[in-house]
This record gives sequence, C-alpha cells and structure tokens, in this order.
Amino acid sequence: MWLALFSAIGLAPLASAIPFTSSNPAAVLLQPRAEPPAVLACSASSWPPNTIGEANEPQPPSADLESMLAQVDPARIEATIRALVSFGTRHTLSTQNSSTRGIGAARNWIQGEFQKYASASDGRLSVDAVGYLQEPDGDRVPFPTYIHDVVATLRGTEDGGRLYVVSGHYDSRVSDPNNYEDDAPGADDDASGVAVSLELARVMSQPRYPRPKASIAFVAVAGEEQGLYGARFLAQTYANATPRVEGMFTNDIVGSPTGGANGELSDPHVVRLFAQGLPGLEVEDAATREARLAAGGENDVPTRQLARFVKEVAENGATGMNVTVVYRADRYLRGGDHKPFLEAGYPAARFTEPHEDYAHQHQDVRVDPATGRQYGDLPQFVDSEYAARVARVNGAALWSLAAGPGAPRNVRVDASALSANTTLYWDPPRAGYGGGYEVVWRPTSAPFWTGRVDVGPAIQAVLSLSKDDVVFGVRAKSSDGLRGVAVFPFPGSR
Repeated sequence: MWLALFSAIGLAPLASAIPFTSSNPAAVLLQPRAEPPAVLACSASSWPPNTIGEANEPQPPSADLESMLAQVDPARIEATIRALVSFGTRHTLSTQNSSTRGIGAARNWIQGEFQKYASASDGRLSVDAVGYLQEPDGDRVPFPTYIHDVVATLRGTEDGGRLYVVSGHYDSRVSDPNNYEDDAPGADDDASGVAVSLELARVMSQPRYPRPKASIAFVAVAGEEQGLYGARFLAQTYANATPRVEGMFTNDIVGSPTGGANGELSDPHVVRLFAQGLPGLEVEDAATREARLAAGGENDVPTRQLARFVKEVAENGATGMNVTVVYRADRYLRGGDHKPFLEAGYPAARFTEPHEDYAHQHQDVRVDPATGRQYGDLPQFVDSEYAARVARVNGAALWSLAAGPGAPRNVRVDASALSANTTLYWDPPRAGYGGGYEVVWRPTSAPFWTGRVDVGPAIQAVLSLSKDDVVFGVRAKSSDGLRGVAVFPFPGSR
C-alpha cells in the first residue's frame, strides 16, 4: 500500500525515509493543495502555508437524499402547525383527558400522525409514547403531572449501533409560565419544531428509500417550558439503552426568518445552529479537560465537530439555506431540549431561526390598544416555506450522519518527541469496518476544516505538517464516499 501511495504522487524514493511504527500506516507528503472553498474559509485560513492534501470541500447530497429533501412539503408543515394550534393550549399542566383541547389531545394527535407513517413504512418505523409522573417541583410543576414524549424510530441496519435524534417540543405557554387555562397557540414555539420531526419521519421512512446504517429517532417532547422535563427523561432513557446517541438536534423556534424590535430584520435563507464548547466537568473529567486544554482542543469538543459536519453537508442548493454556527450553547437567558442531552454526555445542538420576535413568544394573545400591535405566538406569523427549508437542513444532516460510516475511535496524536511532521493513530468505528479515512485540518484560529487528505484504509498517518500550527481531525469515509464526523486527537501512541 505504501508503494502505491507514493507512486501515485511521484515520490516513491521517499518511502524508505519514513519511519514505520504500524503495519498499516499512511504517509502524505508534498501533494498540491488547492485553496479551501469560500463557505469553509476565512482570513484565518491562510496560515500556516502547506503543500499537502487538497482543499476540504462540502459533501454533496446523494441522489436518495436529494429526492428526500425535494419531498419536504411546506403545505404539510403548515397543516401540522395549525392542527397543533387548534388544541387551544398545549401547556404541560393542561388537561390530558380531553379529545379536543390540551396537551393530552395534542399528544394523541402527534402519535396518530407518526403511526400513519409507520403503517406505510413496511415495518421500518416504530412509534412509542414514553413518559413518567413528574412530582411537584416547587416552581413550574405545582402538582403531579404526567409527561410523555412521542418517539418514532427509524431502525438502521447496524444492530446495537448508533442513534441520531431530532426533536421539537409540543408543549406551549403564555406570559405566565404556570397559566394552563388560557389559549397558548405556540405556533412558532414550538409547533414548528414538531412539524420538522413529523415531516422528516414521513419522508425518510418510505420504503422507496434504503434503510440507513444508523437509527434515527423523530421526537416530540413535553415539559420543555416547565423545565426541560421531557428531554431530560428521554436523555436518561437513552443512557440506559442501546444504540448509543451520537448526535441530537433540537428544533426550537424555527418557523420564521423575520424578527427584530419591529420586524425589520429578515434572513429567509439562514438558520442558526448553537453548539456548546467545553462540556461540564460532570461530563468530561478534570484530567481529560486538562489534556484537552494542553492540546488546544477547547474548540473541538464533539458538539462542535457535529456542527462542522452540519455545515459541510447541509449548506447547499438542495436545502437552499446557509447554516450559521454560533459557538455557544444557546441564547442569553434561554435554554432548550439539547441541554439535557449535553448533560448526559451526548453531542447535541440547537437550530433556531435567525431573528426572533419576542412579541410572538411566551405572550398572552392580545392586541396592544396603544399601538395596535398583535401579541401572541399565532400561526399567521409562521412562514411554512422557511420552516420547510429548516427541515431540509435537518434532513440533510440526519441522513448524512445515519447513512455515513460513523466516527473512528481512540484517535491520538504522537506527542512523544519534537518533530516537524505529525503522526496520527486511530481505531475503526466498529468491528468489521471496511471503509477508509480522511485526515482533516485547519489553522488554530479558523472555524471550519480547510484541508484534507484521503489515507485509504490506513489506521496511522504521517503528515509533513506541524501539529503545533494546526488542529487535526480524523474522520471515516465509507466506500460510497460518505464521511463521518471528525474526531479530535488527544496525545497518545499506538
């Protein structure tokens, strides 16, 4: 394999000069390198200069994925939002016994919609309503309350393998967080996010498409407005089960591109993706934290690698969207259902519209008599075309993750001696993996990967690029060309 690699780049005589410490290494030297595409580049990408590899390019959607994204229907998304609004209130504390009003009626309707898709899926989609009795918490749950999550799972072909989760919350609220009697339409917050989960479940579970390698859970959770209770229960449930969650997205307030103090801002082709940095010490212990900081990996935690992946696979003509990655967990004074997943140690991020209009969030439905301004989270303020584009972004990310090869394990960089070269080691994503790998890198001040090199099936690579000047990652690449999420290397050895 070594001779073939060096012959391909015209440097076979150099092969004998490379020290081999593995029976399956790859070394890459002096390949012409193009500039990174503008979507992944910035002024910080110009240094250090190097001549290896090639520019990191976004991953185009497969034919199956393009077909799926084209099926996402704005009219269905609007119908879902209006159906959820029709239950009057979906407050977590509202009635669960009515068939026409309250959170119980909304839950049953959502479960029924998922079940329709399951019945047409040829057995590949299963639906469950899971929950528990939340005792009074002295704050937003004043009496015992059942909290149920509705979960539709598209089973992948890898037994006991990976799971990716997409979620929206179906509960709603008005100005008083404990007012469960008045109408709380919750069209944008968060019927729009539930509509994303439902629409993607409908499209991706169709028998016309292949089953993905990994499983995908399409979820509608309750209890978000009262304290993220449904998401916390679900994260804990997954922690005690297989397959393992390797990525989670919450869609919360994804129904309108317009906002600002007076609705003066609009970016109809932009969605924000919030990605937390360093996890809490209950997730990453002090020793690992110190090793990460020493290696300069504070911007390369799994959630930010997940966000970089989304940028590469979901910002294209098939989605019609730009993904603005925001390097923080969430907006100020706000929270979302990705937080319990982060606290459980899972990579998790939040999609949210580019500009928010606070007159249409957490507000009693009313008209201000002085200004004539309409308050309340009403469906007339939701743009279903925009919500459909957000659904396509989610679909591109989820399918690329689930159809892809997963991530290599135990990725290490050799830091045992001073060297102008960099040696990386890793293990396959799973036993029996037969695909290849790419090494990616970027200058330490650049936000996204700028360079890459394909190293084939090797589980070691030696590159003539100093680990002192760039951040490296290793990602799997399957035989059909699909990539996985890159993994940051910690100091270590074979």
